[in-house]
Amino acid sequence: MSSKGGGSTALTRRNYRLASDTDKPKVTGLVNEKLLSDYLHHVFPASHLPRPPLASLRKPLGFQDLGAHLERLLTEGEPTEDTRDQPVDGCLGPLTVVLDHTSGFEGLLFVDDDLLGVIGHSNFSSIRATTCVYRGKWAYEVLISSQGLMQIGWCTLNCRFNQEEGVGDTPDSYAYDGNRVRKWNVTTTNYGKSWAAGDIVSCLIDLDEGTITFCLNGQSLGTAFSNIKMGPGVAYFPAISLSFKESVAFNFGSRPLRYPVEGYLPLQNPPTADLLRAHKLLGYIKTVLSTTLDTQVLEKDSACWSLHGEPTTLVTLAHIFNYFAPLMCKVYLVEDVLMNFLLGILEGGGSVDEHPLIQQLLDLFWLLMEDYEVNECLKQLMMSLLRAYRFSPIIPDLGFQIHYLRLTTAILRHEKSRKYLLSNVLYPFIVVFFYIKTPLRVKEAGLEELIPTTWWPTRFDKEGKESKDESAEERLRRRAYERGCQRLKKRIEVVEELQVQILKLMLNNKDKGTGEASRYIFLNKFRKFLQENASNRGVRDVTPQPLCPPEYMVCFLHRLITAVRSYWDEGKMRNPGCVSSDDDLASKANILMDPAEIQATSMDDLDEEEESGSAQRPFGAVAMGGALARPSWLSSPTLGRANRFLSTAAVSLMTPRRPLAPPEKVKVRTLAVEQRTEEDIEGSHGNDGLLLGRPLEEPDHPITEKSLLEILDGIVMMYNLSVHQQLGKMVVVSDDVHEYAVALKDTEEKIARCPARRPDILEELQKSQKVFAEKLNHLSRRLAWINATIYCKDKMLDVYWLLRVCILTIQHADNTGTLFAFAPEFYLNVAMNSYSSLKNYFSPSNCMDQLPGYEDTLTQLAAILAKHFADPRIVGTDIKDSLMQALASYVCYPQSLRAVERIPEEQRVSMMRNLLAPYEQRPWAQTNWILVRLWRGCGFGYRYTRLPHLLKTKPEDTNLPSLQKPCPSLLLQRHMAELLSLDKDMAASFLNSVLNQLNWAFSEFIGMIQEIQQAAERPERNFVDTRQLKVCATCFDLSVSLLRVLEMTVTLVPQIFLDWTRPSAELLLRRLAQLLNQVLNRVTAERNLFDRVVNLRLPGLESVDHYPILVAVTGILVRILVDCERQGVSRAASVLLSDPCFQLHSIQHLLGEGETSPAAAVLPQTPAVHPGDPAAAPAERKHFSLHAYTDYIHEEEEQKVEQMLAFLTIESKQAAASTPTSEEDLCPICYAHSISAVFKPCSHKSCKACINQHLMNNKDCFFCKATITGVEDYSKKPTAS
Repeated sequence: MSSKGGGSTALTRRNYRLASDTDKPKVTGLVNEKLLSDYLHHVFPASHLPRPPLASLRKPLGFQDLGAHLERLLTEGEPTEDTRDQPVDGCLGPLTVVLDHTSGFEGLLFVDDDLLGVIGHSNFSSIRATTCVYRGKWAYEVLISSQGLMQIGWCTLNCRFNQEEGVGDTPDSYAYDGNRVRKWNVTTTNYGKSWAAGDIVSCLIDLDEGTITFCLNGQSLGTAFSNIKMGPGVAYFPAISLSFKESVAFNFGSRPLRYPVEGYLPLQNPPTADLLRAHKLLGYIKTVLSTTLDTQVLEKDSACWSLHGEPTTLVTLAHIFNYFAPLMCKVYLVEDVLMNFLLGILEGGGSVDEHPLIQQLLDLFWLLMEDYEVNECLKQLMMSLLRAYRFSPIIPDLGFQIHYLRLTTAILRHEKSRKYLLSNVLYPFIVVFFYIKTPLRVKEAGLEELIPTTWWPTRFDKEGKESKDESAEERLRRRAYERGCQRLKKRIEVVEELQVQILKLMLNNKDKGTGEASRYIFLNKFRKFLQENASNRGVRDVTPQPLCPPEYMVCFLHRLITAVRSYWDEGKMRNPGCVSSDDDLASKANILMDPAEIQATSMDDLDEEEESGSAQRPFGAVAMGGALARPSWLSSPTLGRANRFLSTAAVSLMTPRRPLAPPEKVKVRTLAVEQRTEEDIEGSHGNDGLLLGRPLEEPDHPITEKSLLEILDGIVMMYNLSVHQQLGKMVVVSDDVHEYAVALKDTEEKIARCPARRPDILEELQKSQKVFAEKLNHLSRRLAWINATIYCKDKMLDVYWLLRVCILTIQHADNTGTLFAFAPEFYLNVAMNSYSSLKNYFSPSNCMDQLPGYEDTLTQLAAILAKHFADPRIVGTDIKDSLMQALASYVCYPQSLRAVERIPEEQRVSMMRNLLAPYEQRPWAQTNWILVRLWRGCGFGYRYTRLPHLLKTKPEDTNLPSLQKPCPSLLLQRHMAELLSLDKDMAASFLNSVLNQLNWAFSEFIGMIQEIQQAAERPERNFVDTRQLKVCATCFDLSVSLLRVLEMTVTLVPQIFLDWTRPSAELLLRRLAQLLNQVLNRVTAERNLFDRVVNLRLPGLESVDHYPILVAVTGILVRILVDCERQGVSRAASVLLSDPCFQLHSIQHLLGEGETSPAAAVLPQTPAVHPGDPAAAPAERKHFSLHAYTDYIHEEEEQKVEQMLAFLTIESKQAAASTPTSEEDLCPICYAHSISAVFKPCSHKSCKACINQHLMNNKDCFFCKATITGVEDYSKKPTAS
C-alpha cells in the first residue's frame, strides 16, 4: 500500500461495497478462494472457539459471507436490545447529560456549544445539570480552567440561588471551594487543597451511605459531608456557582473520566456496546495491516499474494470500515479508543518516522471513510489532543506533554490530514500546542527532585541592589542551583523541539500533491488570527483584551521565529544569492503589504473617526468593525465556539497621503484574507505578489520565499499586541524573590540583635524566618522554570533578532523614501519595546553586553530615535510620544548614551536642533527631561541619584530611568552650545519658551500648594485628592528641571544673557532675574506657605523639598554673578538688584543666614533637619543651609555662594546709597527702571524691558494704540528729585 496521503489510488469506498451477493464472485483481481478463506479466518477468528480449528475442518469464508460473519463477531457480548440505552437505576433525566441552559441557572453565564463548558458573567452565577440521582454511587468531573472563586458540588431541585448565594449556601446543597480551600453547606469549614488552572475535581456522591467526597487530580480529599438528606422526593443535581469570568468544563461521562473511581458510575452511561465494537474493529484493522508474507497463512501462496494481495486487503478493510467509520464520529470513542490506540503505537519510543502504522491508518481513513466521517473523526481526535496537552499535569520529565506532541506530529505528517486540520480545525486553537505552562505547585511538578538545592541573593548594597560578593558556601549553592536549572532547561528543550517540528510541518510549501501547500493555508489563517487579536484594541472605553492569552503568544512567537529562520536559512543554502535570516532578511520585511488588501483607511479618515469618537488608533492598528468585548477565547475550557466576536476586524497599517504610482498601474485586490492563493503571496509570471507596489528606488534583491516575509511581519505584530506586556508581567516573580530575600536578610539580622531576655520576640522572628525561607524555596524553583521557558539565552536572542529586524526594516524604509509612509507604526513600537525588554527583563541572568553586535545595534537604534522623534512624516501622537519617551530613557543609561554619541555628527546636531525648538505647541516635558539628563552631573549640587531627604526611603523600582546615576554628555552639550551661539533667533525663541513654561509651572505649583494648605487647616477632617497631589508634585519637578536647563544654558552660552549686542539678551536677562527672585522669595520666606506644605510630608509630595529647587536657582546665580567676566557680572548684578522683587535675605537664606548666624546654621555632615520634623522640637528648628549638604555640594561651590553673597551685599548697599531716580524719569509701565526707549512714530517712552516684552506679542503702542514701526534709545540723563 502506498503511504501517501489518500492520492495514490483511484478506488473509493463505494467500489469496495459490492452491490449484491451475485456480484461478489465476479470480482477479479482477488486471490483464490482457498487463500482468501485462510486469510479471512486469520483476520477474523471466531472468538467463541477455545482454539483455532484445523483449516480442513473450517467452513470456507469468502467476501460473500464476510458481512454476516463480521456481524456475528461484533454482536457477541453486546447487551440485548431491551437493556441497551436504558437509564441506570437511581438516575433520572435525559441520557445525554448537559448543563440546563433553559431553566436551571441563575445570573448571566456564557455556555459553550456542547453545553458542557461555562463562563461566569455576573457577580455569582449558578447552573445545574439536566440529570439528577437519588440512589447509588455517582461521579462527575470538572476541569478548572481558571482558579478563582467557585463552589462546585451537588444541589436539590428545592435550592434557590441568587447573585449572593450559590451552591453550598442553601440547606440542601453541598460544595467544595478550592479557591478559599473550604467546604460549604450553609456554614463553612476548612477542607481540601487549593486548586489551580488545569486541575480536575471529581465530585462523588454515595446515596447508599449518605456521603459526599471530592478528589483533586485523582487524590481523595476525604469525606466532605456525611448524613446528607436522603429519602423519597430527594434527588441531587450536579451544580456550580462561579464568579465573574471564572470558567470550567464538565464531564458527566460524554468522554472517558480522567480519574475514574472504583464503584462510582458517571452520570451519563458510557457507550459500552460501541466501545466493544470499536476495540474489536481496531484489532481487525491492526491485524490486516500487520499481516505479511512471513505469516504462516501466506507462506505457501506467496506468489499469488504478491500479485493479488493488495486488492484483497483493501476489500477486507472496506468491510471493516463499513462498521468502524460511523463509530469514529463519536467523541467518546475517538478519545477512549482511537487516541489511546495511536498513543500506544508511539509508546515504544524512537522518532515519529519509525512508526508508519499511523500514516497507513490515516491513508485508510481518507480512502475508506466518507469525507464527513473522516472530517469529524480528525476534528474530535485533534480537539482531544489539545485538551489532553493543555490540562495534563506537569511532571519532571514532561512525559505527558511529549507524548501528546509526538502523536500530534505524527498526525500532521500526513499531508491530507494536515491540510484539512489547518483549514478547518486548528485555528485559533493551534497556539495551545506551543505553550509550556508554568506549574503553580512546585512540589507536585517534581521540581524539588529536579532542583534539590535552591539559591537566592543574600547580599545587598545600601540601595537594596544585589551585591556580587559571595562566600564559598553561597557560591557552591548557586552552582548547584544552576546545574538544576540546566537539567530543567534540557527537558524543556525536548518539548520545544517537538513544537518547532509541528510548525515546520505547517510551514511546508512543497506539499502541493493534494492541493494548495500547507504554508499558504497556514499563512491565511495566521493573518486572520492576528486580525481577530488586534480587533479589540480599537474599541473605546474597553480594556484591550486580545483573543489569545499573552502567555500563549510568548511561546508561539519564539517557536515561530525558530521555524521561520530555519526555513529562510534552508532557502539561503539552496539559493546562495538570497539574503540570510541573520543578515538582511529584515530589510525586506516592510514591503510585504499591499495596502488595498488590508482595507486600510487613510490618515485623514482616521483623524475624522477619532474626532467623532468612533475609533481609536492604537499602535498603528485600527479596528474596522464594532467588536463586542468578550472573555478570552481560551477561557472556553472545552475549546468550544461560544462567545465569539460579533464581527472580526481587519488590521490597518499606515497608508500614504499620495499613491506610490499612478492608480491604473496598481493592482487592487478584493480577496478576503483566507482566499489568497500561492500566486497572490509569492507572485509569478511578472507579478510581484506580496511585493506589489515596490518603489522604483527599491533594489530588486532575490527573495527566497516571500511568504516568509508575511509571517515575519505577523511575528512583529504579535510582539506588539501582547508579548512585550507579558514579558514585563513575568518579571514579577524575580522581583518577589528579591523582596523576600531582602526580608529574610533583615529578619536574620534582627534575630542576631535580639536580646536574650526577649524569647517571645525571638520566637516570632524565627517563625517569620521560616515562612520567608519556605516562600523563597518555592519561588526560586518557580523562577527556574520561568527563566528556562521565557528568559533564557535562546529567548533573549530571539527578541534581539526581532529588534534587529525592526531596526533594519525602519532604516530600509527610511532610505527608500516613499516606502516610509507604508511602514507600520508597530515596527517602531517593537523596536523600542524589544530593546527595553532586553535591558530590563532578561538581566541579570543574561546580560545584553554578551549579544553579538550589541554596540552596533544600540547605535542603530539611537540613530532611529534621534532622527524620528521629531520626524514630520510621523503624524500619530501616540507614536511620537513613544519615540520621545524612548529617547528620554535612552540618555539615562551610560551605554545607550554613548551609543547616541556614536551616531554621525550630522544626526547628533540635527537631534539637538530639534530638542532646542521652542516648547510651545508641542509636548515639551520629555524634551526638557532629555536636556536635563544631558546636564545632570555637571550642575551646581547636581550629582545626586536620589534627593537627600529621600535616602532613607526605599524606591519602588531602582531600575527606573530617573534613579540612574548621573551620566552627562559633554559632546552633546558642546553641540547645544554651538547651536545657541550661532543661531541667535533660535536661542531667543528657545529661552523665551523655557522662561514661559517656568513661569507657568511654578505659578501652578504655588496655586496648588495654597489649596492643599487651606484643606489641611480646616477643622473638619479633609482628604486632599491624590490626583491633585500628583499634579502638584509634577509641577514642582517641571519647575526644577526647567531651572536646570536654564543653568545649563547660562553655563554653556552665558553670552545669550550677558552680551547685550545680541537683540534679546537684555530682555532675557531681566525675565530670568524676575523669575529667580520670585522663586527665591516664595521658597525662602520665614514660615511661609512652602515651608508649611513641606512639613506636612503628604504622600505624593515626597519630591517637594527646599534642596532641589534652591540649589538649581543657586547654580544659575553663581554662573552669572561669579563665574562670568566682569562686564557680564556687572550687568547681571544691576538687573537683579533693579528688579522690584529682589530681597537680599533670600540669598542669605541659602547659607542659613538670617535671624541666626552663619555659624549656627552649619550642621554636621548629615542632611538638614527640616522644620516640622517630628524629631525636632519647635524651638530647635533649623533653617535651610547649603552648608548642611557637604556630601552633595563641594567646598569650592560653597565658597562661590559665599563670594556671591558678599558681592550682592556690597552692590545692594551701593544701590541704596545712590541718588534715587526722579519719578518722572521712571518707566510709566513698571515703575522699576529708568526710561530708556522711545517709540516711533508716536514718541511715547518706556524702559527697554517693557517695550521688548510687549512687542513679542503686540505691535501697538501701550498708550495711543498706534502701530510701532521702530524703537530708539532714549539718552536723556535722569534728573534728581
